Amino acid sequence: MKKNVFVIALFLMFWQQLSLADLTIEISSSSDNALPLAIIPFDYAVGTKQPKTDVAKVIAADLFSSGKFKVLPNVRLPSLPSSLGDVDFTEWRDLDVDNMLLGEISMSKKGLYNIKLTFIDLLRKKEVISKRWENIYENNLRQVAHKMSDQIYQEITGVRGSFNTKIAYVTVKKVSGKKKYSLDIADSDGFNSQPLLRSNKPIMSPSWSPDGKNMAYVSFERGRSEIIVQSLNGKMRKVVASYEGINGSPSWSPDSKKISVTLSKSGSADVYILTLATKKLRRLTYNFAIETESVWAPDGNSLFFNSDRRGKPQIFQVQLGTGAIKRITFEGAYNSNPAISPDGNFLAMVNSSGHFNIGLLDLETSEFNIITNTYLDESPSFSPNGEMILYAMNDKGKAKLAIVAIGNSMTKILSTESGEVRAPSWGPFID
Repeated sequence: MKKNVFVIALFLMFWQQLSLADLTIEISSSSDNALPLAIIPFDYAVGTKQPKTDVAKVIAADLFSSGKFKVLPNVRLPSLPSSLGDVDFTEWRDLDVDNMLLGEISMSKKGLYNIKLTFIDLLRKKEVISKRWENIYENNLRQVAHKMSDQIYQEITGVRGSFNTKIAYVTVKKVSGKKKYSLDIADSDGFNSQPLLRSNKPIMSPSWSPDGKNMAYVSFERGRSEIIVQSLNGKMRKVVASYEGINGSPSWSPDSKKISVTLSKSGSADVYILTLATKKLRRLTYNFAIETESVWAPDGNSLFFNSDRRGKPQIFQVQLGTGAIKRITFEGAYNSNPAISPDGNFLAMVNSSGHFNIGLLDLETSEFNIITNTYLDESPSFSPNGEMILYAMNDKGKAKLAIVAIGNSMTKILSTESGEVRAPSWGPFID
């Protein structure tokens, strides 16, 4: 009970000092190979109050940010069809547009919104997606838009979209000359931000449980590092690691039953596995070097971690069955912050070959590429479909977040008008 009271009091203490603010979005680069897409301005039924959320614009922004699509500006639309029967396929073929989205929005008897969305394949001259949502509250319209974006993305690419997902990050602001920290959760595009924790002490390393129910993070609320596990529904919050020395870098096992952590309770910083139900610890590394930032392979059979046992940070892999450890990275003098793709095929990391950027290693072919051109990049985190990477970066001395689309040059910058954002973590799919 005392813990719950403490959390509520902490929340109220900073509620008025740190107002909720969605992240602002800036597209810093785009893809030249994107597919043209027509999104027709939606029809509004007579008497329908136009909501603040423009569903069509949200869908357009989602698809554009993936780097795979470019949405035709309204001024370039040759006509404004409202149904499949209204479409003149010849004029759209001349524009080299293969797909079109139509939408109708009306009010229900309950004063809520009804939405009908139709996605048309112009080459096949047929509807390929037709969806209807009824009695939707205005503040849920963005979620409907993200769901439609996911379906369009999957229809065209064959890969499940990840727009209707959440991200977590730490916001740092100065209030009356003192730093205030907030662990926030938002939609994948930075909107609808909500606080999970407010504190006047640092918050670090948020990590989503694969089932999407809990968050692990490092807190300094009691003057030293501790690892906290907290449920997103607010019903549970507990300290799971509070040993002498370092308690850091939590990462969830694929079954959400364990976390890997960095502890220095035996002297050096080493990687351990903590079973949450029993609190049993298993030590994985025994080295005087710093061993940290562990992440689980998707099959749960191994961990990737960062170690300076060769003099400078590089990424290693430890097999849980045998304890065997091997070096994974060789490109550049510095590689840290490993993140593994959901399919286990790619390893993202912070690479330094003069600059700190996000590198991507194909674990099957050993092909390595730098995929960002921003500054002082850190903390990469894959989208749940593996198509994009969320990471932290620095822009003129201010910490911001960025999302880079793998395979093209699209980069989206997320920032706050006041304060800084860092330590991002992309959540799992929302069923």
